[in-house]
Amino acid sequence: RRCRSEGVIFSEPGLAKIFEGRYNSGMDTASPLTPAPTLASTPPTSAPTTTLSPPTAKSKARFKRAERKQIEWRPLALDQLLPPDHRARVVWRSVESLDLEPLYAKFKAVEGAAGRDGTDPKILMALWMFATIEGVGQAREVGRLCERDLAYMWICGGVGVNYHMLSDFRVDHGEYLDELFTDTIATLLHQELITLETVAQDGMRVRASAGSSSFRREPTLEKCLEEAAEQVKRLREEQQRDSSEDTQYTRREAAQHRAAVEREQRIQQALAELPELREQKEQRKKGTGAEARVSTTDPEARKMKMADGGYRPAYNVQFASDGDTRLIVGVDVTNEGNDHGLMAPLHQSICERNGKTPKNYLVDCGFNTKDDMTTVEQRGTQVFAPIHAAAQMIEKGNDPHARQRDDSDEMVAFRNRMATDDAQTLYKTRTL
Repeated sequence: RRCRSEGVIFSEPGLAKIFEGRYNSGMDTASPLTPAPTLASTPPTSAPTTTLSPPTAKSKARFKRAERKQIEWRPLALDQLLPPDHRARVVWRSVESLDLEPLYAKFKAVEGAAGRDGTDPKILMALWMFATIEGVGQAREVGRLCERDLAYMWICGGVGVNYHMLSDFRVDHGEYLDELFTDTIATLLHQELITLETVAQDGMRVRASAGSSSFRREPTLEKCLEEAAEQVKRLREEQQRDSSEDTQYTRREAAQHRAAVEREQRIQQALAELPELREQKEQRKKGTGAEARVSTTDPEARKMKMADGGYRPAYNVQFASDGDTRLIVGVDVTNEGNDHGLMAPLHQSICERNGKTPKNYLVDCGFNTKDDMTTVEQRGTQVFAPIHAAAQMIEKGNDPHARQRDDSDEMVAFRNRMATDDAQTLYKTRTL
């Protein structure tokens, strides 16, 4: 067998000649009698040499440019883009283990009947759970993340989710979510993952969705209520007229009517909040009740002193956590400007929710009131907190750990306890 530059000829009998290019197509201009050159007769060829000239001042740089209009086919699933150990997968597995049958029972779209398919509650539950872990609490922000963040898109799995759906889910199923939270804590207690041996409580101010200019006194609120009622009446008449004339009632007009009704309801709620706020101001300073003002956009919000020293509309959110695992075991939202009187209600909620009374309860000085201290101690819990005005009492030559006038027996036991080193050591774990 020998090789030619334009084909290969096999000398074995019974095999045909195999040619390529112009020789095989009959367009070879060379004489068929001319012998083809063999490998031995082919002169050796040297590899071409390339000489690189040094770049000059006029040379253009070569680089890769971004190309965003090129259509590409990428056979990838959404599941392949998320790392196997991503926390979103942990959240989804946790949600899959929950009993969401009460949520599915509310679906009106069922097999064999008309209606648009609803959104799987697992998706909405997982989105809120993952958003909470990531520190996102606004429905609008979660909705935006579902369009651009890979983890949120993975949880959605191609199902469209908007902020309105997320907000409605959290509001409409508040009672069920509260029960689910209770069941989760009960499971952790049963598995001895948390003990509730020691519980710590603290509060934080959360800015309300209300501006300072939205606060109005009673005369202004009554005037705003009249204007809102008139606007609702006018929009309702327009809606009825459009319906009778068989014209299209647009979504924008429906939204305007809904906004007017909601504004009227908020103003009515603001007027209902006035008596309570007026009484609180009178208790703090006599003669100031008439100056009470309530927000027309967030009636339950109150102006509070924030961490930076300024005063803004806010809520006082109370958290209680297990001392060993730091898991949150109790939450309460109030509009009280300080923490006085907020220890006993949350402590009672924890006892009733979990069926167990904490042995130790750690709070800061702001919770240290005689009534709350007495109530919590009578329930069988020992309170650990700094003694109120201890430094001033020492300056005056008084012992802050001694019994004071009007102290209850529980308050005396608390003072004696905080004089020990063991109590001081346990209280320090609150800041770890």
